[in-house]
Amino acid sequence: MSEKIEVENFTSPGRTTRVDKAKYMAVRDAVLEHIPTTEPGATPSEIIASIKPDLPQDLFPGGDKAGRWFKCVQLDLEAKGVLKRAPKAPVRLHKV
Repeated sequence: MSEKIEVENFTSPGRTTRVDKAKYMAVRDAVLEHIPTTEPGATPSEIIASIKPDLPQDLFPGGDKAGRWFKCVQLDLEAKGVLKRAPKAPVRLHKV
């Protein structure tokens, strides 16, 4: 059985979910390495494309499920105040 980690959800304050720690940490580390530090930031699609090559193949063969895990990490890091959305559409993210 894999180790779990609790994550928060920016769109559902106070709600936590338990997810696979290894996958979460791999995506989180890649996101924090690639996400811009200045506004307006990058779109989720741009970030996903940039992190796929850095994800471990044993966890994400061919980048499989990277988008789903990115969304999990995105919402958790937004809830924790690490990432911020640009004020206007389209969604663009940057580090705080």
